[in-house]
Amino acid sequence: MTTQTHSQQLLSLLARISFRLGQFKLSSGGTSDYYIDCRTTTLHAEGGRLTGHAILELLEKNGIKAEAVGGLTLGADPIVCNVATASAWCAISNPGSPLLHGFLVRKAEKAHGTGRRIEGFCREGARVVIVDDVCTTGSSTINALEAAREAGMIVAAVVCVVEREEANGRPAVEAAAGGAPFLRLFSANDVRAEHIRQQ
Repeated sequence: MTTQTHSQQLLSLLARISFRLGQFKLSSGGTSDYYIDCRTTTLHAEGGRLTGHAILELLEKNGIKAEAVGGLTLGADPIVCNVATASAWCAISNPGSPLLHGFLVRKAEKAHGTGRRIEGFCREGARVVIVDDVCTTGSSTINALEAAREAGMIVAAVVCVVEREEANGRPAVEAAAGGAPFLRLFSANDVRAEHIRQQ
C-alpha cells in the first residue's frame, strides 16, 4: 500500500471538512457556488500538523530558504504556528534542518503598548515567507507582505493553502511580491474535485 504524502492527506481532509457547495457571499463582496473555510482544517489537530509539514515540503521542493513565516491575522495564525512547530520537529529528526520562526501581522497597529503591527519574529534583513489560507483577491496576503517589507524584512516567497484562481488574485499578489514566487498547495478546483470524489 502506498503511503499518502502530507499534501494528499491534507487535501482529503480539506475536501471533507472545509469545503461546502451552495450559494455564498465572499469577503471580497462577490458570490460563489462553493465555500472553503480553511480554518476548520488548519485548526484541526491533524489538519494543523499536515498543513505545517505540507508547506515545509512545498518550500523545500521550490528551494525557498527563509528564517520565518508570517501572515495577516486571522487566517494565517494557525498556519504560521503549525509551520513553525513542524520545522522544530523536523530539526529534531534531521539536525541542521532550518527552523522557521513565526510572526503575525495585525490589521492595524496597536493603539497601546509598543504600538507594533508585527507580533513575534521581526528582524530587519531577514528572509521570510508570507502565508495565507485562501487567496481570492490577494488583499490579505498583500497587506501582510507590505507590512513585512515596511519592517525591513525580505519576502522570499508567498504561499497560500488554497488559491481560488480569481482573475485578479494571482496577478495582484505577484505584482506586490516583486519577483518572489507565489506558491500554492491546492487550487479550489483540486479541493472541489476531491470533495465530489468523496461523495
